[in-house]
Amino acid sequence: MRGPARVARAAGVALTVLAAPAVAGCGGGVEADGIAPGVVRSSWGDPPNPLEPANTNEVQGGKVLDMIFRGLKSYDPKTGEARNMLAERIDTDDQRHYTVTLKPGWTFSNGEPVTARSFVDAWNYAALLDNRQRNAYFFEYIQGYEKVHPDHGAPTARTLSGLSVKDDRTFTVTLRQKFSTWPETLGYNAYAPLPRAFFDDHRAWLDKPIGNGPYQVASYDRGWAMRLRTWRGYPGPDKARNNGVDLRVYTDGNTAYTDLQAGNLDLVDDVPAAQLKNVRSDLGGRYVNQPAGILQTLAFPFYDKDWTGPGAVKVRTGISMAIDREQITRRIFARTRTPATDWTSPVLGPDGGYRAGLCGPACRYDPARARRLIEEGGGLPGGRMTITYNADTGSHREWVDAVCHSVNNALRRDRACVGNPVGTFADFRNRMAAKSMKGPFRAGWQMDYPLIQNFLQPLYYTDASSNDGDWSDPEFDRLIDRANAESDPVRAVRVFQRAEEVVRDQMAAIPLWYQNGSAGYSSRLRDVALNQFSVPVYHQIRVG
Repeated sequence: MRGPARVARAAGVALTVLAAPAVAGCGGGVEADGIAPGVVRSSWGDPPNPLEPANTNEVQGGKVLDMIFRGLKSYDPKTGEARNMLAERIDTDDQRHYTVTLKPGWTFSNGEPVTARSFVDAWNYAALLDNRQRNAYFFEYIQGYEKVHPDHGAPTARTLSGLSVKDDRTFTVTLRQKFSTWPETLGYNAYAPLPRAFFDDHRAWLDKPIGNGPYQVASYDRGWAMRLRTWRGYPGPDKARNNGVDLRVYTDGNTAYTDLQAGNLDLVDDVPAAQLKNVRSDLGGRYVNQPAGILQTLAFPFYDKDWTGPGAVKVRTGISMAIDREQITRRIFARTRTPATDWTSPVLGPDGGYRAGLCGPACRYDPARARRLIEEGGGLPGGRMTITYNADTGSHREWVDAVCHSVNNALRRDRACVGNPVGTFADFRNRMAAKSMKGPFRAGWQMDYPLIQNFLQPLYYTDASSNDGDWSDPEFDRLIDRANAESDPVRAVRVFQRAEEVVRDQMAAIPLWYQNGSAGYSSRLRDVALNQFSVPVYHQIRVG
């Protein structure tokens, strides 16, 4: 069911928004200025796909799933540590056979109990090839995945043989091989439980998702707004401290920032690059800037033979050396970005796998050597390259233009590199999914969970869920498999680091910069913070 009120958005125009309808248990009415009482008004980008947990692998949809679902684990907003949420315990003697025991008393917002079956049914749905879930890959380590999600042909099974329900609170998981850090991944939204309503009336659920988190969906008008209201019956320890969140779609971050200044919006969780120089004076103390597990990269279409020839590694490395990261992060991002020197994130720390300087000279600005390498590699395919990006969020136009300017200067040619804007993030993602890119494209990564494995396997493993460039290397895959099988986490990190060296040696993607999380908020809000994923900790925000 869709709400009747729509939120219009036009570039450069600040608009008053109709009050959202009240939902049961959340109170009603509006404040004197038409604002729903106790509700946070936040900017948002419309997700490209329906909000199925296993079909959402991008930031905007993930924000909603973080509010309406809770899984076996959750990640501490400050430290990123994986802690039990619905899991009472996860036991194993061999890092391959796991027994999961749920805490009692959890329900979905429609009153249905959350049971072991809620997880097993959800995971089976996610893994089955017929359901075309983008995050199916996350279940590949569970025994029987090759039968429900074969590389070729139709499935020969409908459920994972490695999943078994023992009773309402207990289920077992058998993995295909040892995976010592597997429990730490279970806070990712792909592993969320699903109610029977998801299966009984799938279309209705997609229109108005039902979860088990601190918020429930009141209405969703695609392209305009989603209204979430606090679920008063939520049984978890992280209850919402406000009455709800209105997520309003913006296709221009500067318009959102203008609305924030005008009092028509409460929270912008990605301050546009054009506003960074003035944000502190504009907002005073109502500005958050902190490190986050985000890496901006340039990916390549390895499905295009022009980018996979004998000299392609030299060309990709030359492009990397033609980019003046220090100047771009200083001038455009006011040092809210840090030039990247590896393919992970400093938030992992050295014990978690981060290695400062791993990229070496290939990530240092050296225009003369860049020009020589590109020439030795056969030159840019067709003599010119485009960088494709979505133009609606993230200030990508500014930095893409700056990157191209840097490359053009290094090559001493005008328009050797040009930006190729795509109007919306949804259209951009659809082009990536269709493998229709003709040159480098923006491929920023926000970690799903704070493990080095998450910066490598989903992006570079053969046919992985977010391997949008279709890169493949058998040695990399072998090392990832070996690292996952290590029972000692310290040894596992070392093997993952060896896999990262393969990415470096092949320049599978160009690391650009590590990104801080940034947010600006109105005087209506208190206790605004970002987690290590750069997402606002919505349930902690107080209004008034």
